[in-house]
Amino acid sequence: MILTWHSMGTSNFSLKQCIDIGGYGTVYKAELLTGWVVPVKNLHSSEDGDMDDLKAFKSEIHALTQIRHHNIVKRYSFYSFAENSFLVYEFMENGNLRNILSNDEEAEKLDWIVRPNVVKGMAKALSYMHHDCSPPIIHRDILSNNVLLDSEYEAYVSDFGTTRLLKSDSSNWTSFAGTFGYTAPELAFTMKVDNKTDVYSFGVVTLEVIMGRHLGELISSLLSSMSSSSPLSSIVDHLLLNDVMDQHPSPLVNQVAEEVVVAVKLALAFLRVNPQSRPTMQQVARALSTQWRPFSKPFHTIMLGELLGHGHGGETS
Repeated sequence: MILTWHSMGTSNFSLKQCIDIGGYGTVYKAELLTGWVVPVKNLHSSEDGDMDDLKAFKSEIHALTQIRHHNIVKRYSFYSFAENSFLVYEFMENGNLRNILSNDEEAEKLDWIVRPNVVKGMAKALSYMHHDCSPPIIHRDILSNNVLLDSEYEAYVSDFGTTRLLKSDSSNWTSFAGTFGYTAPELAFTMKVDNKTDVYSFGVVTLEVIMGRHLGELISSLLSSMSSSSPLSSIVDHLLLNDVMDQHPSPLVNQVAEEVVVAVKLALAFLRVNPQSRPTMQQVARALSTQWRPFSKPFHTIMLGELLGHGHGGETS
């Protein structure tokens, strides 16, 4: 598709058209002369006109040029001028996942049939990037803001400004990239790029989809309510899965209960401290597409400790 600078009419963007503000660019909703609506990312520039994050912007352009997958947002066009650079994307009617989860009315529409499918869509996109691209592509900033949903609530991974191509040698060292609260713990002491950092972030977002809030908010609420004599690990182990799930959608029905349990069990495995003990995204995508046998105990009695593999009796997989 060919777009001209004139047809985009981007010279008069206003804050009314702003739909997202990211780390290195602002996304506007633009209507072309044809009536077609597209999101346009405008790279932030400093007061002297230099592009502070031009490297990140070029990284996003390069990544989106290389990849073609149903669950990855499509890039339509790119423009660069003396003072501005723009990237034109595929428009997603329902915006980003975080905004939906934080809006009571919208969160109700994200029911228990849709939510496992959102997780599956993200998994397929990351599995493709890690295992079907050559060289593999590491996103490095997987978070709910960077997951977009179309009119049918299908998930698309977006925002590739921090991506890295994994090289076959040992030169995959880089500066810090990512968002605190979603980045893997090993990044506190090493800057070596690895696909297991994406796996960790994916685990955080998966739990956010199921719980309706960031994992950090749940941990904070637990810390504020627990007694000094009760370790956090013990509190978490005895939490009922049903109690920590998002209460906005209608109650869970039996046919998707297994999918939710599997998604949570996998997500907890993604958060393991040792990166090498985390599953790969290829393994995850396959597991989420597998038909699991019904668990042997009522859903409302399943505790998080069981999904962490800490026992408490009864099998959930």
